[in-house]
Amino acid sequence: MIGRLRGTLLEKQPPWLVVDVAGVGYELEASMTTLLALPGVGETVSLHTHLTVRDDAHLLFGFAREQERAMFRALIRVNGVGPKLALAILSGMDEMAFMRCVMEEDAKSLMRLPGVGKKTAERLIIEMRDRFPHWEHPGVVDEAGASGQPLTSAGSKDVLLDAEAALVSLGYKPAEAAKMLSGLDTELSTEALIKAALTKRLGN
Repeated sequence: MIGRLRGTLLEKQPPWLVVDVAGVGYELEASMTTLLALPGVGETVSLHTHLTVRDDAHLLFGFAREQERAMFRALIRVNGVGPKLALAILSGMDEMAFMRCVMEEDAKSLMRLPGVGKKTAERLIIEMRDRFPHWEHPGVVDEAGASGQPLTSAGSKDVLLDAEAALVSLGYKPAEAAKMLSGLDTELSTEALIKAALTKRLGN
């Protein structure tokens, strides 16, 4: 099991990133919450990881905080929730917001997340009540660092295309992704634009 990686951030293309560790490039998939916390390409990062082994692939997921990884692991134990949906949930809201939704039985907010229908939202509320890891309220992001500068883009068109592709990879339909991005500030970095789109979607 690969539990943690520390190295140089080589690529950051939501929802994917590549970290160079002693000359080996590890490709990881991460939530938008983690991607926004990472510094720029070329900087040193340290990520908590989770390895999923399938017959056709070994999939590595990266997390800026141990608390987020713990929540991810709790989510994938819920019936019908796989790694892709777990990442989509953690991209749409952080672990504390998710906990509030469950404890307050706020199925409506959960149903705004891609891939979460009424039955899934109800299942999450019922099954996750007793599965929350024990932790304090998340504070400062650990060694991955939130102080790094966001990636700059080559232009607003590229940013929109990258953001739309990332939203589609999270489970939103292309038309829905385009609607979520409509009217947002294209001067933002790709990661910030995606986060703004997710916030807009959850606020509707």
